[in-house]
Amino acid sequence: MTTVPDEPTAWRTRDDLAASARTATGLLLVSADAGSVVPADPDALTAAYAAALEAAGVGGRDRVVAALSGDGELAGAQWARAAAGVAAAGASVGPRGRLRLHHALESLAATTLVITPTGAMDLLARLHLEFLLDPLDLGLRHVVLTGEIASRRTMSHLATEFGARVTEVHCSPFTAAPLGWRSSEEEPLTLLVPGSVALAPPDKDELLAPPYAEGPVELVVAGARPGEVVRTGQVARTTGGDAIPAPAHTVGDHVLVRGVWVSLNRIQRALGRIDGVSGWELGVSRPGTLDVAVLTVTFGRESLVGNPMWKARVQQALKALTPVTVAVEISGRVSEAATPGVVNDARGHHLGRDRTAVPR
Repeated sequence: MTTVPDEPTAWRTRDDLAASARTATGLLLVSADAGSVVPADPDALTAAYAAALEAAGVGGRDRVVAALSGDGELAGAQWARAAAGVAAAGASVGPRGRLRLHHALESLAATTLVITPTGAMDLLARLHLEFLLDPLDLGLRHVVLTGEIASRRTMSHLATEFGARVTEVHCSPFTAAPLGWRSSEEEPLTLLVPGSVALAPPDKDELLAPPYAEGPVELVVAGARPGEVVRTGQVARTTGGDAIPAPAHTVGDHVLVRGVWVSLNRIQRALGRIDGVSGWELGVSRPGTLDVAVLTVTFGRESLVGNPMWKARVQQALKALTPVTVAVEISGRVSEAATPGVVNDARGHHLGRDRTAVPR
């Protein structure tokens, strides 16, 4: 695992990582929208996943099932491969309906489930409300959460309901490789490799040194080239001391929805090609257990507001950008003046596109 350089000479964001996609060699880790392309060392990846499983308490008697969606879906095979080395068995079943997931867990006699926080909560809700099954009957000993920002008290609630040890593993938003972990939401991250994650002010290209002053910070990781660091878009708030806090927010031109980083710039460019679109708002909420995304489009001409063909064009444009299901609504208000797209995150996760405007 590469550590962050002491004096970085170049600062990058997610949008910069696709620039080398045509020339990169070796094993390439590609995000769901191909907006992030990063070369990786297969052996180092396996070691990182194995270390994360061991930190979660997984051992030789355990049977691990990874059920991940979004950008984490491709990491499922890496979790399974690492589990084959540290546990009795490892399998990646990918995203699937909750009843089929329940069947897979029982069929494989799983003792460890690797899943997103919302996926785990959705499974739990369906076991109780739809299937009338007791989650304790699954016999899970470990639940490993990764890939999303969990809602408050998710970890403690899952621990009680499943009777399992719950560990949150913080992974790189570019490679999905584990970087650190914690066993409760009150704890900071314990890094798997010291120095692999550093902190920076959201609005300045400089690394912070411990002890950290109170306030918002952005997590940064090493880039592919020497001296390069990459802003993750993940924001936390330090309370003083030397610890690396777990991210609780995002910032910048990407929003994390259902484990996928959705590019706001790509939405802007795609809608800009559709005649008559003058503005848009991406609304993200978590009304139940899962994220819901709705794009509300404003047209510049009254004749387009009730036109089903124009709405269909917007829907098709979104499908070409991201695997996340985004509902499309048309605003009844007409505006001839073009306005930039905005994000309305009812979850409270995304702090805005402008890093310099993050509230202290």
